[in-house]
Order: sequence, then C-alpha cells, then structure tokens
Amino acid sequence: MNEDLTTIHITEVLSSSLIMDLMDEYPNLSEITCAPSVYERTSKNYIDALEQLDIDVKKKYNWGAKSQTNGQEKVVLDLAKKGLKAREIAEKLDIKLNRVYYLLRKNKDNVKFDNYKRKHDRSEIKSLKEEGLKPREISEKLDIPLRTVYYILNKK
Repeated sequence: MNEDLTTIHITEVLSSSLIMDLMDEYPNLSEITCAPSVYERTSKNYIDALEQLDIDVKKKYNWGAKSQTNGQEKVVLDLAKKGLKAREIAEKLDIKLNRVYYLLRKNKDNVKFDNYKRKHDRSEIKSLKEEGLKPREISEKLDIPLRTVYYILNKK
C-alpha cells in the first residue's frame, strides 16, 4: 500500500477490478492519468463513478522512457573535461564503460579532449634505424613487437 501517492498514470483500460485494486493500493488517490487512446476506450460509467469519489481521470501523454542518467551526465562531462579517460571515469563512478562512451558521444559538442595516445615513440624507432640497428634489435631493445617496428618504419 502506497499512501503517499495521489496521482498515478495507467496504461490499460479501467475496469471494475482495476479500480478496486487501485483504490486498495493508493488510498489517497485523487487523480488518474492515461493516454488519450486508453481514455477513449474506458467506459464513461467508470469515469463518472470515479469523479463521484473525487478522483479525476485525465488524458495525458506519457511518451518514451525516462532519462536514466541520474545526474551522471554532468559528472561524466566534468571528469572528461579534467582529462580523465573513459575507462578511468567508468571506474571512478562505478558505471559501465559503454555508458560513459554513450554519455560522451551524446554531448560531444560540450567536451573536447584527446584520449588518443600512441603507445610507442615513433621518432625513437626511426632514429635507432638510422643508427644502423636492425628491426629485430630495435624490437628487443625497446621491448615492443617486431611487426610494430616494421609497421612504423614502412609507414610513410
């Protein structure tokens, strides 16, 4: 029983059993809202009976799912502006990484940051090649995959 609620939104046509269930669950009910299509299919007798009990039945559009950001959107944007990466934001707020990416994409105009970082110093690899080291030696010296060395050296 929820005694605090005075207004509810229903998505099915009112019936005598539904009205009784609603009255039992919400004793202080004063207003019922429903979509126009539901209102049109509801018997006028039920609407009149509810009005006699001082319960208004009104048409109201209640489209779409409600936002689930719960204030996270602003926090995620603030952390991104401070330079945190998406993974760090997800760990800090204890939310899924995909959710962070979604919120950042949704507000891409509000935040500008560069999370792209190269793993290997390309200039160092090229200078070692110019010193005469072979790709395998560069790979072992810098502890990076051989194919990465070849990729960087062959890229124009």
